Amino acid sequence: MHKAELRKQMLQQRRALPPEEVQLRSQRIADQFFRHFPLQAGQTVHVFLPILKNNEVNTWLIIERLRREHPEVRVAVPVTDAAQHVLTHHHLTDKAVLVENAWGIPEPQDAHIIYAEEVDVVLVPLLAFDKAGHRVGYGKGFYDRFLAEARPDVLKVGLSLEPPVAHIADPNVFDVPLDAVVMPQGVWPEKP
Repeated sequence: MHKAELRKQMLQQRRALPPEEVQLRSQRIADQFFRHFPLQAGQTVHVFLPILKNNEVNTWLIIERLRREHPEVRVAVPVTDAAQHVLTHHHLTDKAVLVENAWGIPEPQDAHIIYAEEVDVVLVPLLAFDKAGHRVGYGKGFYDRFLAEARPDVLKVGLSLEPPVAHIADPNVFDVPLDAVVMPQGVWPEKP
């Protein structure tokens, strides 16, 4: 299936999910993430902040658990620079003041900047993914540009409410494949 068609289909499917189902799947995703991806002191984990009204994975469950169980791990979140079509990255503290941008994404104000090269793990938003690690996002390319700037060894982990589709027919040459995807029912590629 082509990205545009898949994007439209997955947005409709996501909108149809009841909020309590999204919350349940988000909790399972958080549990799977911590079960399969051990973290080390000093690491920086980049986490997208969800647009909850769009039924995105509720990453606050991961952030709160990081704060509680891994205070030695730094949490970075994106701020969108729509004019330049890039993300900047900022340290999210419990004192951060968040303001929604034009797309409804909460973003920290006046937070300490973190450079892409400092990030060890990136939790990537997506609408769909295939078994080759290609993903379909909202189509703006912000994460592909960010991942191209990151260190070659950065761990790129998608978070998906749904299992993989068989094949995305039209990946772009600039698309950066994912290393893994966490779903409510497990992790792709399958981990023991």
